[in-house]
Amino acid sequence: MIKGDDRVIYIDPYLPSGDIPFEDMADILLITQEYDGHCHPDSIRKVRKPDATTLVPESVSLEFRGDARRVTAGDSLVGELSIKGVGIEVVPVYVGEEIPESAEGGVGYIIEVGGIRIYHTGDTGITPGMNGLSVDVALIPIGGASPMDDEKAAEAAVLISPKMVIPMHYNPDSGDANPEKFAELVRSKTPDIDVTILDPL
Repeated sequence: MIKGDDRVIYIDPYLPSGDIPFEDMADILLITQEYDGHCHPDSIRKVRKPDATTLVPESVSLEFRGDARRVTAGDSLVGELSIKGVGIEVVPVYVGEEIPESAEGGVGYIIEVGGIRIYHTGDTGITPGMNGLSVDVALIPIGGASPMDDEKAAEAAVLISPKMVIPMHYNPDSGDANPEKFAELVRSKTPDIDVTILDPL
C-alpha cells in the first residue's frame, strides 16, 4: 500500500486469511500478473473503492467490474493521462537477464505520487532498462518464486540506484530469502542507498 496526495494505491493486495481490516481503501489498484499471490480476487474486493481504477496486464484472464484498464509494458499514463493525479508507467519484467517474460505477461510499475517516483519491479530478474532509471524508491523481489535471489536483487538495486530500496516478495518465516543479507550486500556495493526492511503484517 502506498499513500500520498490523498490517494491510496495497492499493488497486488493479498490477504487470504481475511482477518486483517483495511482502514484505507484503494483509489488505484495495480496488478502485476495473474498468479494467485499477485491477483487475488477476494483481497481485491476487500480493498477496492467502488470508483477505484484497476490496471491489469493484458494477459490476465479475470474480468473486473468498474474502471478496469488493460495495460502492457511501455504504456505511459502520465500528464493528462495520469490516473487521479498519479502518474504511472508500465515497465517490462524479465525471467532472466535477457528473456522478457512475454509469455507470462507480467509487468512492473513506476508510480509518481507526491513528487516521489516509486518503482515496483514486479516479479522480475534483472532487466536491461534498470540501469539509469530515475526513481526515488525501488521495491525489489528477493525470494519466493522470484527469478532473483538476495545477490541478484542486490545487483539490481545497484543498477537502479534509487535513494531507497525495499526488499519484497519473500516469506520471513520460511527462510526463502534473507533481507538482512540483501541489505548488507547493497550497502557494501553502494552505501548511499538506504535499505529499508518493512515489518510484515
